[in-house]
Amino acid sequence: MTDTSSYDVAIIGYGPTGATAANILGRLGLKVVVIERDPDIYRRARAISVDEEVMRVWQSVGLADRLQEDMLPGRPIAFVDANCVPFIEWVIGSKGSGHPPQQFIYQPAVDQVLREGVARFPSVEVLVEHECLRALNKGDEVELMLADLATDTFQRLRASYVIAADGGSSPTRGQLGIGYEGRTYGERWIVIDTKVRKTWDAHDRLRFHCTPKRPTVDCPTPLMHHRWEFPIRADEDEKKLSSHEEIWKVLGAQGITEENVEILRAVVYSHHVRFADRWRAGRIFLAGDAAHAMPPWLGQGMSAGVRDVNNLCWKIAAVLRGQAPDKLLDSYQSERMPHVKEVTRRAVMMGRLITERHRPITFVRDHLLRRLTRGLPRSVDVLQKYFWIPDARYADGFLAAGQPAVGWQIPQPRVIDTKGATVRLDDALGNRWAILYTDALPTGAGAWTELGLPAFRIDGPNSASHNDAIRDSSGNLLAWLKDRAAAAVVVRPDGFVYAAGASGKPLPPPPAGLTQCNAPAPVEPIRSGTAA
Repeated sequence: MTDTSSYDVAIIGYGPTGATAANILGRLGLKVVVIERDPDIYRRARAISVDEEVMRVWQSVGLADRLQEDMLPGRPIAFVDANCVPFIEWVIGSKGSGHPPQQFIYQPAVDQVLREGVARFPSVEVLVEHECLRALNKGDEVELMLADLATDTFQRLRASYVIAADGGSSPTRGQLGIGYEGRTYGERWIVIDTKVRKTWDAHDRLRFHCTPKRPTVDCPTPLMHHRWEFPIRADEDEKKLSSHEEIWKVLGAQGITEENVEILRAVVYSHHVRFADRWRAGRIFLAGDAAHAMPPWLGQGMSAGVRDVNNLCWKIAAVLRGQAPDKLLDSYQSERMPHVKEVTRRAVMMGRLITERHRPITFVRDHLLRRLTRGLPRSVDVLQKYFWIPDARYADGFLAAGQPAVGWQIPQPRVIDTKGATVRLDDALGNRWAILYTDALPTGAGAWTELGLPAFRIDGPNSASHNDAIRDSSGNLLAWLKDRAAAAVVVRPDGFVYAAGASGKPLPPPPAGLTQCNAPAPVEPIRSGTAA
């Protein structure tokens, strides 16, 4: 047994959720340990896409531009019938977060960059080939027992808080006795990862083959990879269908040959819809798949985990520094759970659309949606609004109620900052608490500035220049504020509006217990050739 070490936060699991948490907490200067059972990155591609909100999170830790280099943005998505004729085609529209709204990824490459990001922070220690055997709440800390799998020794650690991002089978969740309710679909799916040798028509777009006989997902991934997924029917042998011979039959039906791709691996898995009963047990928090699991139809499983830790980590830092009470952490689940459930509901609904097996229904579906989207082009926008990823908004939680802008994530246009540089809005604000206002600094702002919040006037593209103002060159931010009747907003470190006031109205006061709002230290971005 080795000596006990103490940390601010222990992170169990080093997938995208855990690695993102380590980057955020490292940037905030906390002493962190990451515990990971595997010796290296898991090389099988699992997640297939990210959205603009997730890129905004990675921007906050200086990784978005480097990650962008290995992604495929702006690719069309098509829902096609049995003859490969589309009945819905769209490109995902932007919600104003300052990044491409939908991008395809190759997850091992994403994991590599996230880990390179963690290596920038000397306060973050990474223990690979270590398994967390126990995490036990003990008063004002958590005691963890680890097994070093390389040396067959044991180690005891202490942490003020623990984030368990250890996957859908989460041993930590099991140790805590937290239920994981929901369902697992009986139909299992084969996922085929391939290396592209020679491109083909439509190789660069996502196609949902909505055929009753064999629904198939045909998905591009960057760095010359491509992926297919299809279900195993009840009368089929799983092992046989996973063989290269049978896989080539499925790919051959789409005109794909060995000249086009090399099969790297085929893996069988099940779809789940599950939610942990509670995401907090004392000082231990569940995040990502440990807290919730959803079907893959919107490509949001990994993204949901990144959203989780973006919500949680700044709150943990504020509590550890005595800047906010511990009860702030109770808002984590109340804010995140409704969004996760809505994303999951939409993913299930999308899955039903894609995998419908009854031919009369598919006939009506194909013809009705084809006529609708071609006859009414704006209908595509409506379909995306109600069937794709929901807006970034919290209806309840750590928020000052009573104004339409409250709870929304503020958009992120490019702006001219107070030094005259053109930057993304979050970079101008520094990913910290801030006041934004459009005219005069409102009554009540003084209570906030006394806590250390900077106040930025937002000038429009044609307005007179003011000292220490941010210029909204596009006018998009000002239009967003106007739509919500907000002349001033208080923005949280995660970009969500805590409080807002209409023109001539005072800002709500700071919440009880919020004592200080310091800015995090600047972070050095990672770019090509700067791997740690």
